[in-house]
Formats: sequence, structure tokens, C-alpha cells
Amino acid sequence: MFTVAGSALALRAPLRRPPAEVENDLCMTQEEFRSFYEQTSGPLWRYLARAGRSEDLADDLLQESYYRILRVGFRGESEAHRKNYLFRVATNLLRDHFRSPKSSEKSLTVEPVAEEVAQHRVEVQKDVGQAMEKLKLRDRQLLWLAHVEGLSHNEVAEVLGVKAASVRLMVFRARKRLAELLRDEGYVSEVTT
Repeated sequence: MFTVAGSALALRAPLRRPPAEVENDLCMTQEEFRSFYEQTSGPLWRYLARAGRSEDLADDLLQESYYRILRVGFRGESEAHRKNYLFRVATNLLRDHFRSPKSSEKSLTVEPVAEEVAQHRVEVQKDVGQAMEKLKLRDRQLLWLAHVEGLSHNEVAEVLGVKAASVRLMVFRARKRLAELLRDEGYVSEVTT
């Protein structure tokens, strides 16, 4: 206890609400969350692993992304809206990770993707994957969201926080840079964009 201008103020821990009240504030029921998680966790983890080039980082950011959605109580207008918001949260976390002074994109070691994904990968996909690792973070994000996740340009814009009108050109340029990398590495003799 301490005194300010003659009045005593007691320092207290914040009041805790009963679990029933907290549960009512959540944006989803347990069953809704389970269903949402089952539908989105695989694609989101693969996106984070590929864009961030680290399985451990993908694990951490996946957990943090879901936590943040639950914490802010985001409900979304539809499943697609909720999924896009989740990817946007994850994208922002990924950007924050690479912006922090303690982490350097070049200091990361490239870890293999999950075994179940690797078993289905053909030689061409391996070559493309190696070339993708050499791209900048933004190019990897654009290509993954547009071509692997199959998001529309408007959805990619929403996830990455850019103007929808610029996504088409950004994806085109990212594909062009990927094609140049593949050609320079000798993976293909002629790549058309």
C-alpha cells in the first residue's frame, strides 16, 4: 500500500472472472475451434515453414496465430474471412520475427519439411522448393498464397496488407524471379513466365 496526495491506494491483482464468463467471451465454441483448426492448421503450418524456412519457427508462429485470434475474439463473417484473417495474423508475426534485431533471415538454417509432405514431393517440386528458399520473404509469401493456397488476388492483398491492384504485378514479378533462379541453377533449360 502507498499514499498519493493523502489517499491510500492498494495494489491489487486484476480481478479474475469465473471460467463460465471467460468461455462466453470466446469467439468460438470448443467444437467450432476444433473444426477451424483441423481445416486450417496444415495449410498454415506449411505456409509458415516454407516462408520462414524453419519448422520450429512454423510451430511457434502457428500456436501464436491461433492464440491471437482467440484473444481478440475475432469471429469473421465466414469461414473464408476467418481463414484469411488467420493467415494475415501469421504473416504479420512472420514479418515481425524477421524484423527483430535478434533474428536474421540469413542466419536461419533450412530445415526439411514434414515427412508426410516430403514423401509426396517429386523431383521438380524439390527443385522449385530449393529455388523458393533463395527468394526474398515477400516473394515466397506471394507465390505460396497465390499458387499453393490458391487465394485470389484480393485475398492475397488482404493477407499481406497490400493493395489488391498491385498483387497481380507482384505475383508476376515473383514468378519471374523464381523462373530466373531455376534457369540460373540449371533446373530447367527454358522457363516461361
